[in-house]
Amino acid sequence: MTGAVPLSVGMSGSAVVGATGQAKRILLAEPRGYCAGVDRAVETVEKALEKHGAPIYVRKEIVHNRHVVETLTDRGVIFVDETDEVPEGSLLIFSAHGVSPAVHESAEQRHLRTIDATCPLVTKVHQEAKRFARDDFDILLIGHEGHEEVEGTAGEAPNHVQIVDGPDAVDKITVRDESKLIWLSQTTLSVDETMETVNRLRERFPLLQDPPSDDICYATQNRQVAVKAMAPHCDLVIVVGSRNSSNSVRLVEVALGAGARAAKLVDYAREVDPQWLEGVSTVGLTSGASVPEVLVQGVIELLAGFGFGQVQPVTTATESLVFSLPRELRAARK
Repeated sequence: MTGAVPLSVGMSGSAVVGATGQAKRILLAEPRGYCAGVDRAVETVEKALEKHGAPIYVRKEIVHNRHVVETLTDRGVIFVDETDEVPEGSLLIFSAHGVSPAVHESAEQRHLRTIDATCPLVTKVHQEAKRFARDDFDILLIGHEGHEEVEGTAGEAPNHVQIVDGPDAVDKITVRDESKLIWLSQTTLSVDETMETVNRLRERFPLLQDPPSDDICYATQNRQVAVKAMAPHCDLVIVVGSRNSSNSVRLVEVALGAGARAAKLVDYAREVDPQWLEGVSTVGLTSGASVPEVLVQGVIELLAGFGFGQVQPVTTATESLVFSLPRELRAARK
């Protein structure tokens, strides 16, 4: 078979022959797991705990991962939906997905001390929304209705933003002036799905302008490219990630679209159904951008028990980006 990239081999364990007569193997996507924005957000909460002690409040989930949220809860973090659930004067951290100006104002009214863990790439989209609203553009925000990131971005310019939740929503859009129209996007979408929506929008609005720079997160794109490279070789792709993680759900869709025979989303190794592995020789394995590596290693260990002794990296990019902690905690970073 030929793939998008050479499949470099890193062997561990002994080869076991599957039902198809091929050695059982795991294709391990690289890059996978934590992106720079998630790493920054999780470390923000950890450093805040070290500096201020429990309890610390976080609005929504700091990142969309069950294990991360449960682990931080055990350490004294209290996750809330809205600022009015936080006792006045307490410390509140805003999640990596960002919040609207209205949430900031609500926190100020309750005299809350706040630390903003919004991913800098999400902040960039917020700044774009504010800029084009000032110039009186209609802004078409491609994203999932109800997602925290979309709510935060739309809240920067509620009178100028319309949410476009996929290609089927395009026909419902109305604009004031087609010559002053721009699209922005949620950072964690599928590249292909986003461009399908953009193409539909451009059919209706030929003068539609592109954002000044790519809004879809580099890490989201990199993880999708790695999955596309390995999916044609896979009988099954396992994506480690939570169901409310947009980028993790997209990886399942990308795997299926790129030729994997099956693709499944799991939070933990224990959720892998042995029936999925019947007749399977090659399992692709990756994880969403909010998933700690320990969860991926758990799946590798489980698969080894079913004879998948070869672990073969599929490397399509190398990531080195690191974001600074919020200024309130920078002195605490080692």
